[in-house]
Amino acid sequence: MKIGYLAHLVVVLGLLVVGVSAQPTMLRRTTQKTDKFDFGAGGTISIVGAPNGSIRIEGSNTNEVEITADVELQAPTEADLAALGQLTGFILDQSIGRVSIISGGAHNKFGMKRLPKNIGKNLLTLPFRIDYSIKVPHYCDLEVDGGKGDLAISGVEGAMKINFVETNAKIEVISGATIATFGSGTADIGIGTKGWKARAAVIDMARGDLTVRLPAATSAEIDASIIRTGSIENAFPNLKPLDRKVPFTDKAISAKAGVGGTPLKFTVGDGSLKLRLLKLPF
Repeated sequence: MKIGYLAHLVVVLGLLVVGVSAQPTMLRRTTQKTDKFDFGAGGTISIVGAPNGSIRIEGSNTNEVEITADVELQAPTEADLAALGQLTGFILDQSIGRVSIISGGAHNKFGMKRLPKNIGKNLLTLPFRIDYSIKVPHYCDLEVDGGKGDLAISGVEGAMKINFVETNAKIEVISGATIATFGSGTADIGIGTKGWKARAAVIDMARGDLTVRLPAATSAEIDASIIRTGSIENAFPNLKPLDRKVPFTDKAISAKAGVGGTPLKFTVGDGSLKLRLLKLPF
């Protein structure tokens, strides 16, 4: 019995080795694609990221948008890399007061109805990523949609609408209303980094850790809650219950900072929610 078992094991291991060795070696290629164009302050900039890849957005003093995209491809042959390189990158959709930066690759084929003849269907599921570094005018609104990757936003004075599937985010909110939804990961949000300005914010994290930093001069009504598992850690000074009959708990805080007024809502499904005093530089 032992001899038969060992023989069977040797055969199984042999098949596994053959299967592994039969898999093609993947080649990697990273290319950089750039663009730069005039864009007046006060408009809206929309960024649709790749399924995998980081997005870093920085406000600048110029009325320009400058895009740098590092595109990493994987494929079994150089020819496949070249073919995928034709599909992968970004396109622009421009109109008056608005520009959309849209990631394209084999996953969406830039909206093409038919694939190029030199693209085999077996290449459509190969992994790739696009990492963006984008400079925008200080005064503009942002709409950001991302997959899996880091997110950093700084120096932008406008409204923000953010959706990210999985991220490690650091976001500076200077002014403008903010709506942000994260599927999982961590998010560190500094609100009022250049002085308190009464703007509403709604920030949700489905699963992960959310840290919100507020300046000492904050005047707002704060609704913070944990939906399922986890707890709230409140280290922001001088918060008072909106209703003195409803005390703070580690699952829910309904509070007033300063004289109240501006609504701020922070929600975590599973994880931690930390309220902190903003210290500069953020």
